[in-house]
Amino acid sequence: MSGSRLLGTGSALPRRIVTNAELAERVDTSDEWIVARTGIRQRHIAEPDETTSTLAIAAARAALADAGVEASSIGLIILATATPDNTFPATATKVQAALGCNGGIAFDVGAVCSGFLYALAVADSLLTTGMAKRALVIGAETFSRILDWEDRTTCVLFGDGAGAVVLEAPSAENAGPDAPGILGTRLHADGDQHDLLYVDGGPSSTQTVGHVRMRGPEVFRHAVVNLSDVLKEVLENTGLKSEDLDWVVPHQANARILDATARKLGISPDKVVVTVDRHANTSAASVPLALDVARKDGRIKAGDLVMLEAMGGGFTWGASLIRM
Repeated sequence: MSGSRLLGTGSALPRRIVTNAELAERVDTSDEWIVARTGIRQRHIAEPDETTSTLAIAAARAALADAGVEASSIGLIILATATPDNTFPATATKVQAALGCNGGIAFDVGAVCSGFLYALAVADSLLTTGMAKRALVIGAETFSRILDWEDRTTCVLFGDGAGAVVLEAPSAENAGPDAPGILGTRLHADGDQHDLLYVDGGPSSTQTVGHVRMRGPEVFRHAVVNLSDVLKEVLENTGLKSEDLDWVVPHQANARILDATARKLGISPDKVVVTVDRHANTSAASVPLALDVARKDGRIKAGDLVMLEAMGGGFTWGASLIRM
C-alpha cells in the first residue's frame, strides 16, 4: 500500500518583487554576475506586514481550496521554517488558529532547506499510524530577515515565500502498485558540516537573530554528491529507475546545482522543475512552491511519478518519491 496521498497544493509569495538590477544598486554586483552563477533573475521580499505566518496561512488556504476539503478536517499541521515569527510558540499554531482547526497537532520543524521533506516524512508517519486523518504540511520562510545585505555572496541568493500540501492518510481502498501516495523517503544529516552553511546567531548562543553565512563552492560540491546519492537511494528502495520518473522537483538553490545533479543521474533537464529564476532560494518553501507551480501550470498530472529533493545547512538532505 502506498503512503499518504497528496490531495492538493498551494503557495503564496510576498507582493514585492526585487530584481537583480535593484540589488545592484545597493551591493557590488550585477544582473549578469548573478544570472551566470545562480540562474536567479528576481526574488520576492516580504514587506513589514508580511511574515512567515501570513505567507503560510495564505499557502495553506490555497492548498485546502485546491484539495476541496475543509480546514476542520485537518488534524495535523507541520510547518517547516528557519524563520519563525517567534522563538515560541510554533508558527504552526498561528496557522492552526487562523484556519480555525484548533485542538489537533501543530508544530514546527527546523531542517532549513530540507525542512519541507523532513516535515513531509513526519506527517506521513503520523498519518500512517492513525494520529490524524488529514494533514497540512507547509514550508514557509522570510529569509530576507536573516540576510546580511552587505554580503553580496549571500544576499542575492534568497527570497521569501510559502508552499503547502494537503495529505490524507493511506487506506485499503487506496492500494495497488499504481495507487497515488508517497512511495518512499530517505533523510540524512551531517552535523560536521555546520560551518559551511549556518546562521551566526540564536537565542541561546548570542541572543540575536544573526545572519546567513555560507562557503558557496564547498556547499555546491556537497550538494551535487549528496542529492544524487539520496535520489539513487530512494529509487533503489522503491525498485524504480531514474528513467521511470516523470518529474524531479528539487530545492531551488542554484540553477548550476540543478543542472549538475540531473547530469549525474542521467535525468533530462526537461524533467526538472525550475523556479529559481523567479523565486531565488526560499529555503523550506522552495520545494512545495515549485511543486505547486508545476501542478497549476499543468505539467505535473495525476499518475505522474514525482521525485522531491533538497539539501540545507547543517547539513541536512533528503528525497521523497510520490505518485500523484
